[in-house]
Amino acid sequence: MQGGGNALTSLMPLIVLFGIFYFLVIRPQQKQAKAHKEMLDSLKKGDKIITNGGLICEVVKPEEDFIKVKLNDDTVVKVSREFIAKKVDA
Repeated sequence: MQGGGNALTSLMPLIVLFGIFYFLVIRPQQKQAKAHKEMLDSLKKGDKIITNGGLICEVVKPEEDFIKVKLNDDTVVKVSREFIAKKVDA
C-alpha cells in the first residue's frame, strides 16, 4: 500500500509543472492562434492588412487559400493566408 502512495507523491511535482507549463505557454498560444484564424476568416474587401514581410496593402478579394491584395492603384497580387500578420484598424 505504501508503494502506491509513494509513486503518487513522486509524480506530483511533474503534474504541477505540466499544469504551470500549460497555463503559461500552451493555452495563451492556442488563444492567439484562434484569434488569428478568426481575423483571417473575417477579412473582406477593403480591409487594410500587414503581411509578415511588412507590406501594408488592401484586400481586393479573399479566396480559399490566397487573398488578392492591392499594393497600389495598378498592382494586385495574391498573398497566401499564412503570411498575413494582422489587420490594420486605422
